[in-house]
Order: sequence, then C-alpha cells, then structure tokens
Amino acid sequence: MAAFVVSAGHSSDAALPADTIRVAIVKNAPGITVDGDGLLAMRENGAAVALKTPAVVKAGRDEVVVGGVACRRLVFSAASAVYINGKPYRGIVEISFYDKGLVAVNELPLEDYLVGLINCEISSTWPIEAIKAQAVIARTYAVNRRETRRNALFHLESSVIDQVYNGCEIEDNRARRGVSETAGMVLTYDGAVIQAFYHSSCGGKTEAAENVWGTSIPYLKGVDCQYCQLSPSSAWDQKLSLKDVEERLKAAGFKATALIDIRAGVRNSRGRLKNVIAVTPRGEVAIPGDQFRKAVGYGIIKSTNFTVRVANGDALFSGLGNGHGVGLCQWGAKQRALEGFSYSEILSYYYPGTELKQLSDIR
Repeated sequence: MAAFVVSAGHSSDAALPADTIRVAIVKNAPGITVDGDGLLAMRENGAAVALKTPAVVKAGRDEVVVGGVACRRLVFSAASAVYINGKPYRGIVEISFYDKGLVAVNELPLEDYLVGLINCEISSTWPIEAIKAQAVIARTYAVNRRETRRNALFHLESSVIDQVYNGCEIEDNRARRGVSETAGMVLTYDGAVIQAFYHSSCGGKTEAAENVWGTSIPYLKGVDCQYCQLSPSSAWDQKLSLKDVEERLKAAGFKATALIDIRAGVRNSRGRLKNVIAVTPRGEVAIPGDQFRKAVGYGIIKSTNFTVRVANGDALFSGLGNGHGVGLCQWGAKQRALEGFSYSEILSYYYPGTELKQLSDIR
C-alpha cells in the first residue's frame, strides 16, 4: 500500500505499475464526501491526516481542506473500497484542486477497472462473447489513452467523454469472467495499440472516423451492420419546440435568433448529416451535424443519421442509431455473439485489419 500511495503522487505514469490506470471520477466539485471501512488519508508529504468519517473534503484556494487541515493533495485508501459521494471504488482515490474545483482520481489495477466498467457500458447478461469483446475494446481504449495522456493528472474520465465507469458497485461474476478470459488482450494495427472507439448502435452502418473527427484511420472506415436492429435506439423519434431548439443553439454560440425552420443538410458517404440548416429571418446558418447534436443534447439527438421536419412550431426528428457510430456497435456485437461469432471474430469485423495481441508482447 505504501508504494501504491506514493505512486499516486505523480502526475506522470512513469512510476506507475504497467497494469495501473488513473480515472477522474469527480471534476470541478466544491466538495467531496469520502467514507470507507478503516479509511486512511495521507497528504502529499506522506503524513497521515486524522479525520472522522464520513469526511467532507472542501475546495480551498488551489488546495484541499479536510477537518480544518489544508493540503495540496490527499490520498485515501480503505480496507475494501473508498466511497466517493456514496459510490465504492477499488484501489486508492487522490483528491486535489484542479481547474475550477476539486478533482477525485481513482488509481487502480487496469483489470479491476474493466470489471467495474462492463455493466456501465453494456449488460453482463449479454452473451459472454459480447462481454469479452467489450472487455478487449475497453482495455484497448484505456491503454491507448494512458499512453496519450501519460503526463496528465489522469488518463481517463468516467463519463461518455471516455468510458462510463461507476466504481465497483455493479461488478459481478460474468463481468469478471469476460475480463479474466481476455486478460491482457488488446487490439493492434501495425503493431501499435489502436484507438478503439465504440458506440451503442449504428443504425445499419458504422461511421468513418474522418467524418467525425476529420482524420482518416485505416481500421475505422465504417462497415455495414444489420445486427443492431433490436437495439432500443435502432430507430428513434423526438419532438422539440422550435423555441427550445433555438435556445439550445444560442446557448452553444450559434446565431439562431427567431428560428423559423430546420432542414437536413448534406449527408456524408455513410449516410449521416454533415450539417443541419437553421433558418432565421436573417438567413440560413449551416451547423455541423455533430455540433448540432451536441448543442441540442446527445440524449435527444441520438445520432447524426436523422431527418427533420417542422410543423406547428415543433421540430420533429426521426433517426437511426445511438452514438457517433465509429468502431464497434455494441448492440451489433450482442447480436453477432447470439449468432455464434466469437469475440475475436466480432472485433475483426468492426475493426478490419487489426490483430489481437497480449499487451505484454508489445511493450
């Protein structure tokens, strides 16, 4: 534990064990509640901090304060799990001041992180080959991000910005089986760990990376996928008032005052909208499809594969798929597993040209 705690004090992972990951689980918070059986706290100089549980850590001016003691950084450990705002986390949790408030970073073994992640991203009731495919791409994504952000305070966020992760509260044996049966396996291309993007459902075709992020990636060109038709978001409809859409667009910085119409713009080679046309009395504004989706809300406009019409002051959206569409389609992977495909076959379909390798073989 001492070595684990000391390593948490570095912003670079150069001193971290190779199987360790650092995940931001709270950001920009004015205060964080910490609890746990046998909870221990150490400050940046290694000195223990006496505290009563549950402890409330508050943001000071570029510092953290607990029990009246101000520190640059606090590292918490506990007998089984450290509870942060009521959620349990394995490993240790480091709290420091970051940007506009407190940040809590969970440092733990990579494989434990993956077990906690499975039921946040899919369901462990899915076929085991789909769970194993998810374990591999989540491990691959995490390792790639760890290398990219090796000198940052944390490697990943715990939301859809990276991968959804809520600690160990919904771990189970099937999630652990999927991780353990693929232990150390990652996807590679030309010998390097890939950018393993994935999404919920594609609606019939996965997207090419260059259509979303402007960069062509050989194993992310998009594939046909008719396997996600049973997804709850395979087809979706939403209705918003034009006034509501206007306010959301204006809040995102677009000139949409007195919005009178919305039209679908040009589609890319994969059938998704490159842009959306907002019509106002002053003229038309072309908004990039992904920016429109972000402004209106990812949970409302579930993908950029949609049509829109305006009637009686309302915008009526009808779309296919859920997510950016790049890489593996999670609901498609589930169906392919039900049809008897192995996790390696599933992965090779959605990431053409990639190769499965043990992480230890490519370090």
